Amino acid sequence: MKVAVFSLMMNLPNAVTGESLTGQQKFRNVISQAVLAEKLGFDAYGVGERHGAPFLSSAPPVVLTAIASRTTRIRLLTTVTVLSVLDPVRVAEDYATLDHLSGGRLEMIIGKGNDPRHYPLFGITEEEQWDSMEERYRLLKRLWTEENVTWEGKYRPPLQEVTTFPRPYQASIPVWHGSASSTRSTELAARFGEPIFSSNAFHPQAKYKALIDHYRERLAY
Repeated sequence: MKVAVFSLMMNLPNAVTGESLTGQQKFRNVISQAVLAEKLGFDAYGVGERHGAPFLSSAPPVVLTAIASRTTRIRLLTTVTVLSVLDPVRVAEDYATLDHLSGGRLEMIIGKGNDPRHYPLFGITEEEQWDSMEERYRLLKRLWTEENVTWEGKYRPPLQEVTTFPRPYQASIPVWHGSASSTRSTELAARFGEPIFSSNAFHPQAKYKALIDHYRERLAY
């Protein structure tokens, strides 16, 4: 069994003492927490992605790069990368860079996100979130595994023979699929033969069991 620690970098007053941290203090706190997690033998440390108060985690690759510079062993996770609103070209470049700077310790967890504030901020509707994520992920996979990519879709301008740099450090960056509310995620994960990450915090357990059962069924198929 492997154990990970992760943070959404929510910066609120301490519930017991009432103490408030500045933004910089919170960033330092998260980095120190990751360093301690490695020292204590944890296998991975993750940073989620949110775009709005009280979260400071709008730029996970930047935070994880800072953690990479202070650690040597612990795996680095994105819990999750909100791919439904991000440009796959930018994601390919940023996370390949992190992969190099961490010596190949990156594992990406993708998801559509569960904060409705994301969508108008990045120009899509909430109803488009699943289609957007699937299209962007298919492009991201091609950008990481192919050169001279020519592509056309709905959620970003077309590409003509594009090769992103740097190329990933790992032969294949491990990707997990965040799955908390829809079989669209488990279907996409099974289609690519990739694992799921079930963040079971908001719904009854029966819903997560149904998603896991669907994933296993589609993976076997």
